[in-house]
Amino acid sequence: MSDAIFNLDAEIRTDLGKGASRRLRREDKVPAILYGSDKEPVSITLAHNKLLQAQEFEAFYSQIITINIGGKKVDALVKDMQRHPFKPKILHVDFLRVDKNVEVTTNVPLHFINETKAKSIKVDGGHAEHHMNDVEITCLPASLPEFIEVDLLNVELGQTVHLSDLTVPKGVVLVELEKGEDHDLAVVTVKAAKGPSAEDLEEAEDAEKASEADSKEDAAKE
Repeated sequence: MSDAIFNLDAEIRTDLGKGASRRLRREDKVPAILYGSDKEPVSITLAHNKLLQAQEFEAFYSQIITINIGGKKVDALVKDMQRHPFKPKILHVDFLRVDKNVEVTTNVPLHFINETKAKSIKVDGGHAEHHMNDVEITCLPASLPEFIEVDLLNVELGQTVHLSDLTVPKGVVLVELEKGEDHDLAVVTVKAAKGPSAEDLEEAEDAEKASEADSKEDAAKE
């Protein structure tokens, strides 16, 4: 993945309002706003095609984006993106300024690895039930991970992996765990494949025996 993907050129937008935004979109431009770091919000526009290309990468939503505005580079995070309900079109983006010396709070995706290699799944017939696909973290911009791995290789049948079981990079804090032990949320559970219960098996066996007895009785009558 090229670093150029996360370098976006932007222009200051002075013509504001819904009508102006519609005109920009017809010109294949995306209205956006840049805010945060105790500075005034700035309305900007970006090229739609470049933005559409960049947002196809998962890391676009969790990594630092460099926005070039009139020769000045600003580091930012994507905080919100509005899309057209059915067209591949981006309508608006909110960017949050980032200061390298100030911690940021954002969500990063979870990558579940070794799911097909885990004995509990491959041999014992279990399946992984995912309870979350991303986690909220706090860290300095330089420590921001692209994703956090969840290794299922040694997770046993019936076992649940919680937030406290995750291995996070140095300097990264899981926001929920900072709220207390009762916020140690479930991340993924390896559950047994659903099958007939012992009671169901017993009833089926009784029904089979009754059927055999009826068959014998009918044969004797003949």
